[in-house]
Amino acid sequence: MAVSLYDLSVASFLQTLGGVAGFLDRGLAHCADNAIDPAEIVETRLIADMLPFRFQVLSVVHHSIDAIDGVKQGLFQPQTDIPPLDYAGLQRAVAAARDALTKLTAEEVNALEGRDVTFQFRDFKLPFTAEGFLMSFSLPNLHFHATTAYDILRSKGVPLGKRDYMGQMRLKS
Repeated sequence: MAVSLYDLSVASFLQTLGGVAGFLDRGLAHCADNAIDPAEIVETRLIADMLPFRFQVLSVVHHSIDAIDGVKQGLFQPQTDIPPLDYAGLQRAVAAARDALTKLTAEEVNALEGRDVTFQFRDFKLPFTAEGFLMSFSLPNLHFHATTAYDILRSKGVPLGKRDYMGQMRLKS
């Protein structure tokens, strides 16, 4: 049985977004239990030259639903305007991405296979096929930013484990 573009992209995005939603919930509960202002976490960086937690979470959204939209349009660009969302706003952004992804059909996404898509940052361009872009660019970026958000929460003492990151696995029925 072949694995479809939908399975490789949307199903994987949903699994990771589910993990992110779960560890965001755990992070908020940790803040409440330990009298930590969630605003402190939103601007936390692992190191000074790394973008903050807010950017990491929004990048997970950007490399999921926005990546699919980019494939549909044939063009994907980095986020240039990162909204100053609070913790609850980040949770809403993840929920909105999950909701939008669940509305996509396998047929709709699988029909994108072979399409040209260009990643463009200013004058720099990288040409891809839809599947090459999703599998070799967006999915690794999604995992990088999800892991970084997870790590920031861990650095703040949130009791998370690997299963919190993994989200709902797709087990044999």
